[in-house]
Amino acid sequence: MAPTVKDAIKRGKMTVETALEHGRATVETAIEHGRATVETAIEHGIATVETAIQHGRVTVEAALEHGRVTVETAIEHGRATMRAAILHGREDVRIEQVPVPEAAAGELIVRVGAALTCGTDLKVFRRGYHARMIVPPALFGHELAGTVEEVGEGVSGFAVGDRVVALNSAPCGDCYYCQRGQENLCDDLLFNNGAYAEFIRIPARIVAKNTLRVPENVPLEHAALTEPLACAVHGFHDSQPQKGDIVAVIGGGPLGLMILHVAALAGYETIALVKHDGQVEAARQLGATHVVQTTTARKAIREARALTPGERGVDIAIEAVGTPDTWQEALELVRKGGTVNFFGGCAANTHVLLDTNRIHYSDITMRATFHHTPSICREALALIASGRFQASAFITGHAKLYELNRVFEKLMKRSTEIKTAIVP
Repeated sequence: MAPTVKDAIKRGKMTVETALEHGRATVETAIEHGRATVETAIEHGIATVETAIQHGRVTVEAALEHGRVTVETAIEHGRATMRAAILHGREDVRIEQVPVPEAAAGELIVRVGAALTCGTDLKVFRRGYHARMIVPPALFGHELAGTVEEVGEGVSGFAVGDRVVALNSAPCGDCYYCQRGQENLCDDLLFNNGAYAEFIRIPARIVAKNTLRVPENVPLEHAALTEPLACAVHGFHDSQPQKGDIVAVIGGGPLGLMILHVAALAGYETIALVKHDGQVEAARQLGATHVVQTTTARKAIREARALTPGERGVDIAIEAVGTPDTWQEALELVRKGGTVNFFGGCAANTHVLLDTNRIHYSDITMRATFHHTPSICREALALIASGRFQASAFITGHAKLYELNRVFEKLMKRSTEIKTAIVP
């Protein structure tokens, strides 16, 4: 009779690793002789995760890492955690192990395919909080797209495996502002954070009102641009452009460039006012008719006005930086009867001195645009899916979740990156 693997091991003729390699040993035998870890067994494709857990020789995390267990199995064994970015305070984001979320009634669990860096997240990273959106310690990040991993009771519109983009908020639909079509100003606007993670829980209201299926032709990282693009589309529409208008956009950050691109796609003559060399190239690629590069506001105003007929000024000036100086600059750019949109939000308790004489006697309209609405989010995703929007131009870097702090530190130094896709 042929010797067994046990006999071979006893005689010192074969290691468990060799036995596993030749497919002649069970994981139980390997563990019994103490010569193999379950991780090795899983690596060789011989052990089930249940066996591994049963023998207490592997964590569910290791099993997940080896790709041999579903989240459902992990949750069933009550030992599943995931990696996620937790905001603890000013410039203090830590990648930690936290429980994998479970879907309550009406909710979804989404496996994050890509989460994008954002100017708002950068502000939150700098300040350590956002009064309306996030108070530490808290899960961090809000621009994402991914795949449905778990469906809560009562959800009928989505199934496991669906590719989706889940927006970062949803209005109540019942308050005074929602009833007036101003859902971005909802008294009970529900925000959701946690995009910088392996999985994210989508609250029932966002599932019902602001979670959209991603068309098959759209990469998930492109779909993740839906939220910021919705803000840009909202800002442009809110400025009420008329045929033949000249539109100036102050700021070469992600949202400034998006507004510029949206205006160019709509057929408007555009002027980009930017500071950095990389922003000049990006603005040109995204359709700017003219680019003014200067670090001096007075010079920028003079050069931009010189590009308009009779140097009268632009019809619409959209401020997308969020500083008192650029708010004042926007007011000086517009012609008589023009419109200024203070799109960029300044820090809390900021005050700006404006020339009331010019505002009044030049009949200037001043507006401000905040956030987005469900209908505009759908318009934004449709624009991405159309292929006209240059989504790939906005994603200029890729990084793993553990590199998140390095990415934000780089963004704080005003690098040439527009958005970085964080891929868990």
